Amino acid sequence: MTGSGSRDSLPQAALEALLADPAGDPLRRALWLDALDLRLRPCLPPELAAHVRLANVAPGGKLVFLADAPVWTAKLRLAAAEVLDAARSVGLDATVLTVKTTAVPLIDKPSRVERTVKPMSTASRDALRAALDSLQDPDSAEPGERS
Repeated sequence: MTGSGSRDSLPQAALEALLADPAGDPLRRALWLDALDLRLRPCLPPELAAHVRLANVAPGGKLVFLADAPVWTAKLRLAAAEVLDAARSVGLDATVLTVKTTAVPLIDKPSRVERTVKPMSTASRDALRAALDSLQDPDSAEPGERS
């Protein structure tokens, strides 16, 4: 490494380095498919969106989806016209929809699911405090009683 201070001499993050290399093409495609799935999912009926995922955009305008059960495969095939219209609205030349059933459950990435932490209730906080106090003072007759 030289002390010239140029951008080339600075270490790159692993992802940036991979994406800059032609070897990163499969990763770039996977990221593109994931982003496309996120754009198409709101266009699906809500009960269906949780059970299907875009798997590929194949040559000839073929959209390939995965469904986690045969019932969702059938329901997505029934909604094919709407899905193809939605795909065209985001710039794809979609003409065919294929759905395959997978034996592996489709699970959203944790980053897609926002978890909210609810504050502990006063009753829960008091009960926890009493339990902790009882562990700290084994001679106390009343576990929740403080000295």
